[in-house]
Amino acid sequence: MITQNTIAKVFETSRVEEVIGDFVQLKKSGSNFKGLSPFTDERSPSFMVSPVKQIWKDFSSGKGGNAVSFLMEHEHFTYPEAIKYLAKKYNIEIEETERSDEEKEQANERESLYLVSEYANEYFQKILHKTDQGKSIGLSYFKERGFTEETIEKFQLGYALDEWQAFTDEALGKGYKLEFLEKTGLTIVKGEKRFDRFKGRVMFPIHSMSGRILGFGGRILVNDKKAAKYLNSPESEIYHKSKILYGLYFAKQTIAKEDNCFLVEGYTDVIQFYQTGIENVVSSSGTALTPDQIRLINRLTNNITVLFDGDAAGIRASIRGIDLILEQGMNVRVCMFPDGEDPDSFAKSNSLTELKDYLEENAMDFIQFKASLLVKEASNDPIKKAETIREIVNSISKIPDQIKREVYVQECARIMDISENVLFNTLAQINKKDALEANKQFKQEQKAFEVVKNEQPKRKIDVQYELERKIIEILMLYGDRKEQFEDLILKEDEASGDLLLEPTVHETRVFEKIYLDLQEDEMQFSNEKFKALYYSIIDRLNQDENFSTKDFINQLDQESASMVTGILMEDEKYRLHDWQRNQIIPKQKEHTISQLVSQTILSLRCNLIDKKVAEYKNDTLREESDSRTIIEDVKDYVGLKMLLSRKLGKVIGG
Repeated sequence: MITQNTIAKVFETSRVEEVIGDFVQLKKSGSNFKGLSPFTDERSPSFMVSPVKQIWKDFSSGKGGNAVSFLMEHEHFTYPEAIKYLAKKYNIEIEETERSDEEKEQANERESLYLVSEYANEYFQKILHKTDQGKSIGLSYFKERGFTEETIEKFQLGYALDEWQAFTDEALGKGYKLEFLEKTGLTIVKGEKRFDRFKGRVMFPIHSMSGRILGFGGRILVNDKKAAKYLNSPESEIYHKSKILYGLYFAKQTIAKEDNCFLVEGYTDVIQFYQTGIENVVSSSGTALTPDQIRLINRLTNNITVLFDGDAAGIRASIRGIDLILEQGMNVRVCMFPDGEDPDSFAKSNSLTELKDYLEENAMDFIQFKASLLVKEASNDPIKKAETIREIVNSISKIPDQIKREVYVQECARIMDISENVLFNTLAQINKKDALEANKQFKQEQKAFEVVKNEQPKRKIDVQYELERKIIEILMLYGDRKEQFEDLILKEDEASGDLLLEPTVHETRVFEKIYLDLQEDEMQFSNEKFKALYYSIIDRLNQDENFSTKDFINQLDQESASMVTGILMEDEKYRLHDWQRNQIIPKQKEHTISQLVSQTILSLRCNLIDKKVAEYKNDTLREESDSRTIIEDVKDYVGLKMLLSRKLGKVIGG
């Protein structure tokens, strides 16, 4: 168990913008940062990070919180794992008490899979460096590939003994359960027999964006026609091949810095590039590129450069898959290496300067590359040429940006020696077909929506809810400040008998003003979650003169933290329309804090009066009610409402 002293240091030291910046490309937006949501598929940024408040809010998914909650949401960390990750990032020594057997038993399945994978990674590295077989076979292979000791250590490369169950026996002896060894795919279980999946292979651990071990890739070192050259971990609760890019953990910061990502095919391609000095490189690990993998890159940059072997078989099929990148609105460039070369061999035999120069000189726009490649295949065959043109235009149709589409059409016309009009007509046909299909789908969805729409009444703004939400916001932002407040004392004019509001000015802390006003009017929160937050904030402000929004959020549960960050970041998203018409007065920048507090309390009072009047009106419909008395009460409330409204107008106008 991690000590409270360590947790306090982690919260004090960590910066939410730095933590999230490792996973999402953030751009300055006023005093905040914005980026693409890491939780949903979007093209317009709706993800906001506030360095001042040390919180984040994802308006597309509704999630929010602090640095720890981001890691728990994004990386599926447990709370202790998130603290450990931050402690490692900020070089904070972890003070930890020994976990009891009961606590170990309580670890959930997902955490158990991570623990097993982490142990396996340490085991394979130990075998590589500490055993004769590991050094003579595994380490020798890596050094033959040109990898330095530093590179081998950085990428945590390892070796699995060429024995049937050496790893499995060792893991079981250390107390790891066979159930989780099997679920991670590290051990194959057949009846009573157990086998090491990666027996006799050099090991490439596969990391998440935060550095967790998700699975492994293993390469066999002997010629065995029955065995696959490369073997990956099977799909599991923590390992989904289509959602992972090898090397992204090491490359993410450089990708964001360079605003470009090099995409290669294999593990050694990534490692050799990185060792040579180009660190913004990842691999799809032999799988066809997937939308999930593209979105991982898109969080960090809008630019991808795809690198192909000089003699790569099936390059055409790979190119078709990259149309997915164009659909995401990303910029794609392609570079082919000379015949007989791949990214690994070329990087190994060239200096950093030579490698950079080659990539710069030979990388071309994807559409240009595709056109030049396919035109060679078409040669002088008119039918093949027509098919080639249609295929290129089909790729262009995937691009969302209209200006880019037009530029690519012009370039394609030049390369293929065909008129632009023909290409634009072909593009229009493709778009029309896609539009018809999309329209058909839309109508089906609209029809289903109409059924739901007819069944559900139009949602009205809940005035009480919005005002209670505003009170939470005020308390969080300004609760501990001292302000001059003008209070209204209700008096009866001696001459006319009319109700009057007499002003009186005094200084007090914001939270005390709100608390006393709500107590005086016996106003209760209707929303139970807001109510619990309200009393929790008031209690903290009463006890702590140095109230910290960051510290308060850090001690909330995940649901409450998300709610609070949503409230605090709401102004970054939008302001509610027609608040004044609905008697909800939004904060204006030119208003003072005391004005904001007063107008919110006054609005709440006016809303409660409206509710009371509505109750009395309903009472007049009952036979046993004294209608005359009720009408008098209603008149009194309406008169009070008019006074409050005049005061509210004065507060708003300043």
